[in-house]
Amino acid sequence: MVAFAWIAAMGRVMLYHTVTLRRALGASLSLVALSYAAPSMAQQASVPDDSPAAEDDLHNRRIGPDGTIIVSAEGLRQFDLLAGTDVISGEELDSNMDGQIGEVLAHIPGVTATGFSPGASRPILRGFSGERVKVLVDGIGAIDVSNTSADHAVSIDPLTAESIEVLRGPAVLLYGSQAIGGAVNVIDKRIPRRVPAEDVHVDAMKRANTVADLREGGASIDLPVGGGFVVHADGLYRKTDDLEVPGYVLSDNLRADLLADADEEEEEGELEEAEELREAANARGRLFNSGTETWAANGGVAFFRGGSNLGVSVGVYDTFYGVPILPGAHHHHEEGEEGAEEEHGEEEGAETVNIGLRQYRADMRGDLLLGDGFFQRLKIRAGYSDYTHTEFEGDEVGTVFDVQGIEARAEILQNPDNVLRGSTGVQLYLRDFAAEGAEAYVAPNRTEQLSVFTLQEYGDGPLQLEGALRYETTDVDSVPLGIERDFDGVSGAIGLAYELTPAFRTGVNVSRVSRAPSAEELFSNGPHVATQQFEVGDVDLEMEKAWGVELFARGTLGPVDLSLAAYRSWFDEYIYLSETGEEEDELPVFQYLQQGATYTGVEGQVAWNFIDTPGFDMTAELRGEYLDAELDDGFNVPRIPPLSLAGALEADTGNITLRGEVEWFDDQNDVAPFETPTEGFTFVNASAIWRPLPSDPALSVIFKAENIFDEQGRRHSSFTKDFVPLAGRNFSVAVRMSI
Repeated sequence: MVAFAWIAAMGRVMLYHTVTLRRALGASLSLVALSYAAPSMAQQASVPDDSPAAEDDLHNRRIGPDGTIIVSAEGLRQFDLLAGTDVISGEELDSNMDGQIGEVLAHIPGVTATGFSPGASRPILRGFSGERVKVLVDGIGAIDVSNTSADHAVSIDPLTAESIEVLRGPAVLLYGSQAIGGAVNVIDKRIPRRVPAEDVHVDAMKRANTVADLREGGASIDLPVGGGFVVHADGLYRKTDDLEVPGYVLSDNLRADLLADADEEEEEGELEEAEELREAANARGRLFNSGTETWAANGGVAFFRGGSNLGVSVGVYDTFYGVPILPGAHHHHEEGEEGAEEEHGEEEGAETVNIGLRQYRADMRGDLLLGDGFFQRLKIRAGYSDYTHTEFEGDEVGTVFDVQGIEARAEILQNPDNVLRGSTGVQLYLRDFAAEGAEAYVAPNRTEQLSVFTLQEYGDGPLQLEGALRYETTDVDSVPLGIERDFDGVSGAIGLAYELTPAFRTGVNVSRVSRAPSAEELFSNGPHVATQQFEVGDVDLEMEKAWGVELFARGTLGPVDLSLAAYRSWFDEYIYLSETGEEEDELPVFQYLQQGATYTGVEGQVAWNFIDTPGFDMTAELRGEYLDAELDDGFNVPRIPPLSLAGALEADTGNITLRGEVEWFDDQNDVAPFETPTEGFTFVNASAIWRPLPSDPALSVIFKAENIFDEQGRRHSSFTKDFVPLAGRNFSVAVRMSI
């Protein structure tokens, strides 16, 4: 605990003394960025073992008895008893690669994405997003403002990941109350995870597509320098143009509204305004102002000795992306008498809105082997972030968000050979948030959070029991508002599983979880041009609490891999952002409200390897999900994904893998007040992976054809679905190598 206390003390100093660090990191990381044009795609997903050397990263993985890749469950034998765990890595990750982490994971059952714009798409798990889904880097939060609003991109680039875990269910409360709906844990090796077997290990990837004229490349290098030390460096660059879309950009309902407004303007003699509205309504083929440009660079070093290791890294992530604006929406700032004298019809036209984001980040990871007693390891993890996010209105700076924060955790792991297995730890989170500008809709604030947690597993036979417990105290205050709120919450979960076979289990989980409202939910009050909303918080919000139950069956039965889950959550004081029907500053008002809510859902996936011969495999897959979410007042929860199904057929000859897939999304007519229905759609996709060198499967070429029939699709979970459709027909190629 001495180390953890030191981390906490240093965090408080770093929060208030960041200028020197910003300059130092900026100078060193800019140099790294010039040297490396692309990201770490290292493939090793497991934690370091006692051996200092490893085989090729791409294929040396830890596989559980049911085929699940387990990368963050140290101290337990089977982590997914309490949390349904999906892990994508290797060729699966490469094949689904995208600039936004939400899009990478959207094919997993129970997962969709916010789809706000091509430059900002955050994961949605079981209908939960924002403050209920925590995005992590190796167990530590992103420490950005992506949880604040759907237009804010996550400051983690998937191209640097070697694997991504999707954790659902009550056990993820180990990562904080913000993970009440689930967690996405990105595993990378900016801090080297082991000593490479090679003298120099290099990973590289280059990718291009047609739908946005993507140009993307990245590379990483891991260099053992002797004495147990390994040095790592990586970098990436990505650029896209405006997105090509099928048919009209706007939905039918929005087009009809704009054309009706155009007729009214024409009747009033406002011919220019009428023409602008008709032009917006008839836009088709390309999503204006949706391009992106991103670069990142990281450098790290780690020391390995006798099963223990210690490492640090520094990095920078920089992205600039366009934010499509709702056509017909007018917004301007009144500046003194001149602004007050503006008459109807003389307002400024809608300007382009762009977001520039840069994060400087420092990380530390330590893993100390304690021996073969009751406690086996002590793990320490800490991350510091200096983050700036600027919203541009045309060429002018609109609003600047600044965040300095630190998150740290110390965890002691029990020996997994004990009858009682698990881990116990403590976690600290500090964040200073400030926004400046004409639309600084959230007052400056500070969040302090301290937690203690434990997860325990009991049972060696077919019957297994797991329990998790977390206590969390949260202080949120805003000095300018003179408001301070304190919250204390206890969360717990218990799960019982029965092994029908060593590779197949069924069981039930019961949980009681709680979450403190965030600063944004408490203190928002003002116009937000990027989302085209006037957002209003509530300083009197109470803690959000929920009972949950889940029935599951997952594992392998002969040639069939199966994963099924049915769940229900009963929320007290559920916090949600809802349109009120009012307008303020010529923007629709969205307010954070609170009442009871019930989520009921089912999700599943089955894969049948019906041909399995030495030179040829063929597998059929089927996946689906359904969710119903209602408030206690009888209305639907906003932006809930519809019923969806997908089927695929995959053939593998060793050197070539061919895959065809059909994705079907139903209509969504269960809508909240002021929310429009969404029409269903079907996408047909195909892919081919070619491994040209049988002796080197780490070299692969990936061809993809997505939305082959150029069908129009809109995500109901997106705030911008009526004017930001999904991409049209897309052909892409990627080359991946690891040497």
